[in-house]
Amino acid sequence: MANVVFMGTPDFAVPVLKTLIETQNVVGVVTQPDRPAGRGKQLRPSPVKIAAEEAGIPVYQPKSLRSEEAAQPLRDWQPDIIVVAAFGQILRPHVLDLPPHGCLNIHASLLPRWRGAAPIQHAILAGDAETGVCLMQMDVGLDTGPVYACMPTPISPTETAASLHDRLAELGANLLAVHLDNILAGKLTATPQDDEKFTYAPMISKEDGRLDWNQTSAEIDRRIRAMTPWPGAFTTWQGELLKIKAASVANGRFPTGNPGHVVAYEEGAAILTADGALVLEEIQLAGKRVTAVSDFLRGYDTFIGSTLGTE
Repeated sequence: MANVVFMGTPDFAVPVLKTLIETQNVVGVVTQPDRPAGRGKQLRPSPVKIAAEEAGIPVYQPKSLRSEEAAQPLRDWQPDIIVVAAFGQILRPHVLDLPPHGCLNIHASLLPRWRGAAPIQHAILAGDAETGVCLMQMDVGLDTGPVYACMPTPISPTETAASLHDRLAELGANLLAVHLDNILAGKLTATPQDDEKFTYAPMISKEDGRLDWNQTSAEIDRRIRAMTPWPGAFTTWQGELLKIKAASVANGRFPTGNPGHVVAYEEGAAILTADGALVLEEIQLAGKRVTAVSDFLRGYDTFIGSTLGTE
């Protein structure tokens, strides 16, 4: 049983921490500082901090680990290995070289596909048929280190970033449980990545949720699913923000018209796109509750025939 320091912050990292608690000696946890959240902007601890404190594990929350002094608590814990999952800070050599077995990262893609901050969203946006998780030895680059093992999983046609996130979190924990002891024992060799095949997954911004009706129905559908739950897909209607919470690609032929034009579809509505239409299922007008489109139409009879995204 190895002495492990775990570094992670969001929900994605919690299954990995729980696996380490069950299988190794977790001597300390490093996570991001508490952040203001909610309407009251009160400080809220990260999911990893909550899980660590429930298990009685010491928690360290540095604003940055750039300096040698900031890494002193990690030295005091004397870890055999540092395991990282969605920590949120770039690690420098004085941290990477600290434990005898280095730093091991659980990354949510099939490297070298989708290096970077948002691999889950970009895999859906690109229409990838599959993704997965990898265990990699960290180096000074951005997800460039050699890979010990990967576990693939298909991306379903209805997959959202939320559902894929949860599956990959569990897969990452399982992959770590299977291979960590062999990595520590030197029985598993890491394979260098093919740098010529890498793709980059930059951080998602709120503006990435804006829908462009000039795209194809499939592209818009993927964006809606990739932006669920955050930042959410949106457009505008009569100068108001309109969130598209659920939609699907329409089957059949539709009348020609400008992309963004709203047409009647069965009991609800569809939006014309570059190659067809997208059927709206659930939407949310600014300041209102999420509602089924059929219910929305009863309160807003001018919706059919209007054009979205023109403001």
